[in-house]
Amino acid sequence: MAKLAVGDKAPAFALRDQDGKTVRLSSFKGKRVVVYFYPKADTPGCTTQSCNLRDAFPQLKKLNAAVVGISPDPPEKQKKFDDKYGLGFPLLADTDHAVADAWGAWGERSLYGRKFMGIVRSAFVVDEKGKLVGVFYKVSPKDTVAKVESVLR
Repeated sequence: MAKLAVGDKAPAFALRDQDGKTVRLSSFKGKRVVVYFYPKADTPGCTTQSCNLRDAFPQLKKLNAAVVGISPDPPEKQKKFDDKYGLGFPLLADTDHAVADAWGAWGERSLYGRKFMGIVRSAFVVDEKGKLVGVFYKVSPKDTVAKVESVLR
């Protein structure tokens, strides 16, 4: 897992969202984009992180920022997650974790003493030109909004 840094070009992606539509990073040209990776839809930490971003979304839009969530869940599971919590932004299905790997958000994790490969909870801010201006690996679900807002302001 090669980690990204501020100033790097954000890796391109084209993934299906919760409605089955293909979403590309390039489709947000002219806007800043908050891209966050979460391990699994509708689990406690991921729900906290996503709902906090949902609640901050009106303010983030005023700062010319879009929000995109990415996890290994299939579009159907992303749809249930969005329907349950009314998130209102694209949730993308990275089922083979290729995009997470390109963004440095796929790596070794441990839970209850067991080591395994999975999503490293991360958040990024991409500027209008496709460059990373905020990079936050191993971000806390509760701190995601504060971290991205600190870059967007």
